[in-house]
Amino acid sequence: MADFSTIPVLNLLYEMGLADDQQLQEVADESERTGKNPIQTAVDLEIMDRDSIMQTVADSLSTEYINLDKQEPSEEAIKAVDANTAQMFQVLPLELYDDTLRVAFVDPLDPSRLDEFAFTIGKEIQVVVADPKKIANYIDKYYAKSKGAGYGDILKEMGDAYAHNDALLDESSAAVISMEDADATDVTRLVNAYLIQAVKDRASDIHFEPFEENFQIRYRIDGALVQLKAPPHQLSSQIASRIKVMADLKVDEKRKPQDGRIPLNLGDKQVELRVSTLPTQFGESIVLRVLDRTSQKLDMTVLGMPDDVFKGVDLIVNQPNGIFIVTGPTGSGKTTTLYSCLQRVNDPGSKLLTAEEPVEYDLDGIMQVPVKSGTGMTFLAALRAFLRQDPDIIMVGEMRDLETAQISIQASLTGHLVMTTVHANDSAGTVTRLVDMGVEPFLVSSTLRGVLSQRLVRTICKRCRTTFEPTKTQLDALGLALSDIEGKSFYFGNGCSGCNDTGYRGRKGIYELLKISEKIANLINERAPTLVIRDKAVEEGMRGLRQDGIKAILEGETTIDEVLKYT
Repeated sequence: MADFSTIPVLNLLYEMGLADDQQLQEVADESERTGKNPIQTAVDLEIMDRDSIMQTVADSLSTEYINLDKQEPSEEAIKAVDANTAQMFQVLPLELYDDTLRVAFVDPLDPSRLDEFAFTIGKEIQVVVADPKKIANYIDKYYAKSKGAGYGDILKEMGDAYAHNDALLDESSAAVISMEDADATDVTRLVNAYLIQAVKDRASDIHFEPFEENFQIRYRIDGALVQLKAPPHQLSSQIASRIKVMADLKVDEKRKPQDGRIPLNLGDKQVELRVSTLPTQFGESIVLRVLDRTSQKLDMTVLGMPDDVFKGVDLIVNQPNGIFIVTGPTGSGKTTTLYSCLQRVNDPGSKLLTAEEPVEYDLDGIMQVPVKSGTGMTFLAALRAFLRQDPDIIMVGEMRDLETAQISIQASLTGHLVMTTVHANDSAGTVTRLVDMGVEPFLVSSTLRGVLSQRLVRTICKRCRTTFEPTKTQLDALGLALSDIEGKSFYFGNGCSGCNDTGYRGRKGIYELLKISEKIANLINERAPTLVIRDKAVEEGMRGLRQDGIKAILEGETTIDEVLKYT
């Protein structure tokens, strides 16, 4: 539940006595649920009319409330702010007078954001108030087709000495570039450009990595790291400081790891960056996890599961009790799968609770608890508390130890469905992993309903997809004979502008679902090894990860290399 007092415009309305706390809490909750601007939400809920709210905001800032339909931006004002900056700060330039820019912000009640914008453009600003919905529409109108200054352009602007550090990467070069006095405004623009480009390129992570002789910046796109043009390594500390300021971290703390977050509002994209800093020998390594809430579809039907796997998982998550486990390496989409399963069973007739580290996406109608070991809120502590909250379904981010496993089993035996993840190589290995933790085999066999093992493989770019003839070595690696592929085509991506010359665009899941049948349960009770359990599951119809990957290859979705790499 959102706290309305932390939302400046709602707090202002409360202080002015224009709405009561119950009304404003309703606005805050609805705004959080829908992603709409709080002002628009207050109007939709008929708490207040738009003009009254905007005039109150203008009065509090001692400025005027204008109608954008009667005062469009001037060409000079639009040119004074590049597209990246306008979208980053959600600001509409209106008029330019010498070194003063008249502007309207979507959120004019955030003084730090206003100061940061003024610093970025190097001008005085005069703020006026306007309808935030119209501001967003005008930003889209004037800047949607404009290409903001990219990081390469900004590096070039910073001068030849600031350009891409190819010379520094060349061991034969003795070039020494002093960046101590680099313009802080340029650093701000440069960081903004990297962040915006990451969102545009669908990056899941951004890595800023300092080394002794060079500074490396990489995006992780579709699971693979791509190296970008980067400034000289002398600029790494200023870039790290800039990111720490944005994430509200301690800039002067360089000896300990820190974690923070940066909310970004890029037009209709609600993006959150999870920031992690790590002190290293040559400076602070910073990784930003990109969480794009607008692009995430938490729906089982769009995960690309084969029909038999989808039906099996759907049957398991609709059971009244038991344990369902998703397994796979880091970055294989386990959390997305669990969230999609929760959405599948989320209805007013059931109470759902989750314990997560951290809570990555807000799910409407589900009570989500962030796990923070430093405060004592561990997975185990959360699970124990959950059992006193009368839940129907519980999701535990990870089953790490015997105690957590035992409480999960206790919950399932007392009429709850528990969903969780376990680190294991495959679905059969997950079963023996639980026994190795110290869980009694009869408890595993009586409570476990199924284990879904998954991987994410890159899909071939449709624009540059090309057929080829696989070699005998490749077929042998897949366990295929020539007779198995008769009449089938194999594809790879040649590389084009649409996929950044990688040959891949997007990812898909490959899955194997182990269902706990009576025979599998007997093997668990007998402490059978992983291979025996796996062979019995295959005998009963389970398709392994490698086989599901081969199916994706033969359907022209992915390549031999990807399947061999992940299975």
